[in-house]
Amino acid sequence: MCGDDKYTGKNFDHRREWLVERIKLLSSVFAIEVAAYAIMSNHYHLVVNVNRRQALDWSDDEVIKRWYQLYNGHFLVDRHLKGEQLDKPSLLFFNEIIAKWRERLYDISWYMKNLNEYIAREANKEDNCTGKYWEGRYKSQALLDETAVLSCMAYVDLNPIRANIADTLEDSDFTSIQERIAHFKAFTTDTVKANKLLKQKDNIQHESQPAQLKPFGGNHIKHTIPFALLDYIELVDWSGRHIDPKKKGHINKTMPKVLLTLNIEEAQWLESIQRFRQQYSNFAGSKQRLKQQAASNDVKWYKGTG
Repeated sequence: MCGDDKYTGKNFDHRREWLVERIKLLSSVFAIEVAAYAIMSNHYHLVVNVNRRQALDWSDDEVIKRWYQLYNGHFLVDRHLKGEQLDKPSLLFFNEIIAKWRERLYDISWYMKNLNEYIAREANKEDNCTGKYWEGRYKSQALLDETAVLSCMAYVDLNPIRANIADTLEDSDFTSIQERIAHFKAFTTDTVKANKLLKQKDNIQHESQPAQLKPFGGNHIKHTIPFALLDYIELVDWSGRHIDPKKKGHINKTMPKVLLTLNIEEAQWLESIQRFRQQYSNFAGSKQRLKQQAASNDVKWYKGTG
């Protein structure tokens, strides 16, 4: 998909840029926020937040504007946009159309369908071929609690280090952690400002984070990932040094603040960020949350409950 083709000798890393750009475009249209991503040579990972409440609060015109950025419209909707008065049957049908579009704009399946179809078309066009591009349908896991969100994000951000194609987070190309660090460093070029922010980890301003990624903040800041940005970077860097003993720098024996706050054992954490996908099936979370989810879905057991 990306990287070097051993048969032709061509490099297709530019396709990774296609994916990152398309992911960000779709997240500006859908009510789906990107928390983490990693684009590898033959697959990619995404951690997203579906903001259903946001989509339900959109006006009809907002839904139309967003839908028209990606798809063809409908003649009734075009008449509405021209200011025409619709009769009662037409208005009922118009409302049904908008309701359908609104629902699709917070649907992960529609998000992934648009992403994968776009990349497939562009790649086939470049390769001058037709036919199936992706091996199969995407796989997804619902993250049931904060620990699951955190470990899944770290698992995704550490993909290049686990694969031994990067030594540092800054060198982990086409990952959200690389983008977050680069953006933060660019924002804090002023040494005084940087030192002040480093001493106040709980109050990292949104401006210090990429606008197209869901920001870190804390439990006291609405619509953010409930952890401080620098605490997360510290956690992922510490985790990477345990995964790859060749990684530059010593391993700090002090456990990261986030693990202490969430009362997560070191061995449990390191196992999770290396084998996250194998630990769980459709749902990921603590044993208690998995049992609750199983009970609500009227099943006896989910993988991960032990």
